[in-house]
Amino acid sequence: MLSRLAYLGVTNAFALLRLLPMSDRDKDVEILTLRHQLTVLQRQLGTERVRFDGTDRAFLAALLHRLPRPVLGGMRLLVRPDTVLRWHRDLLARRHAYLSRPKRPGRPPTCGARELGWPG
Repeated sequence: MLSRLAYLGVTNAFALLRLLPMSDRDKDVEILTLRHQLTVLQRQLGTERVRFDGTDRAFLAALLHRLPRPVLGGMRLLVRPDTVLRWHRDLLARRHAYLSRPKRPGRPPTCGARELGWPG
C-alpha cells in the first residue's frame, strides 16, 4: 500500500509539472472535460458504487481534507464529501494507533518487580 501511495504521489507531482506551462484557458478546458467524464461515468454506473482501494482513499483524503465543506459539496466527486472526511479521520486514527503502539511486546514491568530485583 505504501509503495502504491508513493507511486500516486510521484505521478501526480509530474502531472503538476505538466500543468505549469499551461494557460488558464487550457486548464479550464481540461477541468470541464474531466467533469463531463465523471458525469458520464456516474450516469453509466446508476445505483452501482465505485470501489476505491486503500491507497486511493488515502490519496483523495490527503488532497481534499483541507477544503471547506461547501467547496467539497460543489465539486464533482464520485463519493460524498462526508465520505472523504471520514476517510481522512480513519487515516489519522490508523496513524495515531501505529505511533502509539507499545514499542516492545508483553506486559510492562511493575514497580514491585524492580524493587524485588526481578528482571523486567
